[in-house]
Amino acid sequence: MEFQSKIISVELTDGTVVRVEATSIGDRKIGLQTRPFSEVTGAIESLAKEISETVQKVKPDKASVKFGVEIGVDSGRLTAVLAKGTNTANLEITLEWGS
Repeated sequence: MEFQSKIISVELTDGTVVRVEATSIGDRKIGLQTRPFSEVTGAIESLAKEISETVQKVKPDKASVKFGVEIGVDSGRLTAVLAKGTNTANLEITLEWGS
């Protein structure tokens, strides 16, 4: 399956419009309509909150989380994509405890 990528306009909460590259996830082609970037940031916020809650449960002395997000379009909505092609998520969590 070949993914279609396109440069689209997204609107930030302050009204600023920026152009981003988005990949079509479903069978539909990517439209030209400007999309609210909050469709992506909402997913990032939820992901970060869940990771934070889990890290707080295991109580490491030090923690770092690194993840990359690609922007996709699924059913006309922006979506944060952690996995692409190989189905491996781009998520790195490092937890450290003192000796």
